[in-house]
Amino acid sequence: MTVTLLGASEIRRLAAELDVTPTKKLGQNFVVDANTVRKIVQVGAVKAGERVVEVGPGLGSLTLAILETGASVTAVEIDHRLAARLPETVAAHGVPADALTVVDADALRVTELPGDPTVLVANLPYNVSVPVLLHFMETFPNLQRGVVMVQAEVGERLAAPSGSKIYGTPSVKAAWYGRWLLGGTVSRQVFWPVPNVDSVLVVFERSDEVRGDEELRRATFRIVDAAFQQRRKMLRQALSAVLGGTAAEASAVLEKAGVAPTARGEQLDIDDFVRIAQALDS
Repeated sequence: MTVTLLGASEIRRLAAELDVTPTKKLGQNFVVDANTVRKIVQVGAVKAGERVVEVGPGLGSLTLAILETGASVTAVEIDHRLAARLPETVAAHGVPADALTVVDADALRVTELPGDPTVLVANLPYNVSVPVLLHFMETFPNLQRGVVMVQAEVGERLAAPSGSKIYGTPSVKAAWYGRWLLGGTVSRQVFWPVPNVDSVLVVFERSDEVRGDEELRRATFRIVDAAFQQRRKMLRQALSAVLGGTAAEASAVLEKAGVAPTARGEQLDIDDFVRIAQALDS
């Protein structure tokens, strides 16, 4: 199968034909460089025969690069015009019709994915990248690994280790599901329109270890939110509202979990937060 990729002039022509103007509201920045979309797919280690879910395929640049490997794609697109046109674009570039399934929907509301994909590859809209990622990891346990392109600041937070200045709520919540690493930078010049922020690739691999059920996850995430809402405060103060109501009650739960009441949220990893949730429950 010979697949041709989209070039910059064809992307602009397609956008004009569909009357699509990339908007900040939807966080749309289309990749117009074939080498970049191939790099994303390469970093994601996409193989022939795999089922990939792509969020926000837009005009199809990255979609075609994924399909070029021999993988099949379930594409989730919120813009009806783009969702309707994508199969036509893909067919015109040498891809069999059955290799692509389009889901015309808001990624944050999707609860089922045709084909049960195991790999996520996406150029995520900057304004919703973390909520989309967490929603997909929570809702689709079949997703084992993937690569996403996000705003540099967001990507660095997702991959940040505990103790670093940028470590925070996204870092801990993402770690519930597995391991997140930076996979390279992407030039602003490969986008149309050119964004005013830098981009990075983030690679993830789901952990084999199941940390707990949905109830424990929700309890852990509530504690994480509280810890970082007041990140300058010691945990016995920051968590008092969720661990009993007073600093003394919070201290008792923290000590039971083996966590120093005088520690701060940024010093704890995901396992520490899970132990606090378990101590509270018991």
